[in-house]
Amino acid sequence: MILLTFFIGLFANFIGYIPPGNINLTLVKIAINRGLRQALLFIISFSCVEFFFTYFIMHAAKWLSAQVKLDTIIDWVMVILFSVLGTITWIHRKKPPETNYSEHESIRYGILLGFLNPVQIPFWMITGTYLITHQWILTGKLALVIFSFGSAAGAFLCLFLYAKFAKYIQSKFALSTRLINTGIAVLFFSFAAYHVVKQVYLVFFKR
Repeated sequence: MILLTFFIGLFANFIGYIPPGNINLTLVKIAINRGLRQALLFIISFSCVEFFFTYFIMHAAKWLSAQVKLDTIIDWVMVILFSVLGTITWIHRKKPPETNYSEHESIRYGILLGFLNPVQIPFWMITGTYLITHQWILTGKLALVIFSFGSAAGAFLCLFLYAKFAKYIQSKFALSTRLINTGIAVLFFSFAAYHVVKQVYLVFFKR
């Protein structure tokens, strides 16, 4: 059962990171601009934070689900986060990639975005509640630790494949760094706009 708990956590979080978002798009930018080594450092540091993040959310899921307007708060945090990431990427879109980067920079970036990842809160509230309700995983401390290790492994695996795919696409189609950065910036701004439109619809049009 413990081994199954690990693989359920791995599979759930692997699926969770497949849709484009602030984490995997940032990783694509790092892989293309800085190389796979820097991307791997980012992934490792991020996955370590993901372990603690998952463990905390799974413990606090019931309390978080009772908080008023939590979804609204998360949406506006995502608007700010996507806007900031989009602006930074847009400003540096013409900047040629540097040849040397500090390893600590990618590690710090991974840790920072590991904590600034509010979209995982509703994901684990829904997924975690479903898994616990259907008794697919246990809720003891050891079981949740194993589950969180699986979650971290799932995040690592999915993001690593993202980084490898990004480098493959870049080499296969000889895409320029400027074009890729511009595309990522546009996606960031699009995601920010989506959350704004969503909140406007919920506040003014949904009855």
